[in-house]
Amino acid sequence: MIIVGLTGSIGMGKSTTAGFFKEAGIPVFNADEAVHQLYQGKAVDAVEAAFPGVAREGVIDRKRLSAALAGNRENFRTLEAIVHPMVGEERAAFLESAREDGAPIALLDVPLLFETGGERQVDYVVVVTCDPEIQRARVLARPEMTVEKLETILKQQLPDGEKRARADYTVDTGHGIDAARAAVTAIIADLKERGARPPRDSI
Repeated sequence: MIIVGLTGSIGMGKSTTAGFFKEAGIPVFNADEAVHQLYQGKAVDAVEAAFPGVAREGVIDRKRLSAALAGNRENFRTLEAIVHPMVGEERAAFLESAREDGAPIALLDVPLLFETGGERQVDYVVVVTCDPEIQRARVLARPEMTVEKLETILKQQLPDGEKRARADYTVDTGHGIDAARAAVTAIIADLKERGARPPRDSI
């Protein structure tokens, strides 16, 4: 089975692109959704213990958690040490299920793929991109988003140019839905021709 990592900076259209893979019958693991589920279940007690007051009615309140992190890198590391292993367990279960189902390709949708070294665990990387002006317009149109919040988020993410340089494939969502969907279709066809390759940490 070919394992593909999908990533891209905020506002690039990664979720839309993941949807195109799903439309084509490719099973997709969404890391953000996995975290969302953990914040309603398995991770609640540990996160609340590390950051008292962030849980409300048995669920992690993301606004309270964001305030607790407050740009503190050490706090981010503490949270990552709690959540990342749990996400890894969910990802492993997803991949096992996809293999059992005989899926030729499985997609891991991971926003911080390069930042967490996740590219070493996949066969190929697809980076979703668009012009910076389009990116900023998309993100700043979101509710409660500010220029300051956007800048903080971008500082935590590898620059788009570096991601594209390290990608096996790119999907530019700045040219419309049809063009992006066609790019995904072409990538899937090429992946099926190329086949799996050893994970990057074993090359």
